[in-house]
Amino acid sequence: MALVPMSQILNKAQAEGYAVGGFNMNNLESLQAIIETAEEERSPVIVQLSEGALRYVGIDYATACVKAAADKATIPVALHLDHGSSFEKIIECIRYGFSSVMIDGSKLPFEENIALVQKVVEAARVVGVSVEAELGKIGGTEDDHTVDEREALMTNPDEAKEFVERTGVDALAIAIGTAHGPYKGKPELDFERLEKIRNLVNVPLVLHGASGVYDEDIKKAISLGICKININTDFQQVFTAKVREILNNDEKVYDPRKILGPAKDAMKEKVREKIRLLGSNNRV
Repeated sequence: MALVPMSQILNKAQAEGYAVGGFNMNNLESLQAIIETAEEERSPVIVQLSEGALRYVGIDYATACVKAAADKATIPVALHLDHGSSFEKIIECIRYGFSSVMIDGSKLPFEENIALVQKVVEAARVVGVSVEAELGKIGGTEDDHTVDEREALMTNPDEAKEFVERTGVDALAIAIGTAHGPYKGKPELDFERLEKIRNLVNVPLVLHGASGVYDEDIKKAISLGICKININTDFQQVFTAKVREILNNDEKVYDPRKILGPAKDAMKEKVREKIRLLGSNNRV
């Protein structure tokens, strides 16, 4: 089927009390792992590309591959820009056929963030593209730059309410204690803050930096209203671990298919694990 807006996927998840994965692709094998497993699990899925991944793969190649996969799929698939940095990048992705975009103005002052998101929402609405925004800073590493965890700011519930009302955004990423990249210890999520935000905000809520968060915390976050959970690092780690294992065990192997094929299969099992954890399996 053709790509669908992310809001179509998330509104159903919110109504039925589960979450859908925002799964990042970084090459062809990772895309195949995501789509094939979602099909097998009968799960809707949001395929995400960061700006770094777009530079690596190429926006034309990336969008063509995801569209081809979605056209063959029998599950809802959204193509989403993860952490869009500018209005210009948002427009470029919309023109290439993304069905969803995230504009990340979280590092801007509150009013500037609102103004930027309003501008994006106005443009995206015309063509039926969903918009995700972020309020509060997520610690850790995003692509090529680092957000100092000591400066990471939690989302203010009252500001979240005002932000959503004034922007008309389709989904809101909130900061409640997660971080991008690998964790050095156990992440401590502020569930009380999440509950307050959920009671004030009626759009689907998004949790970034979920790789490494304990399963019981993921389940609790979903029970308190998280509808989309972003995962990238977990997939990269299992993919790379399999590549390293193959190369270490056979120094003569040179066929990329014999290296990347098993890595894709390893990633598929991690995707399957996450889909079942989020409760999106058998929802199609």
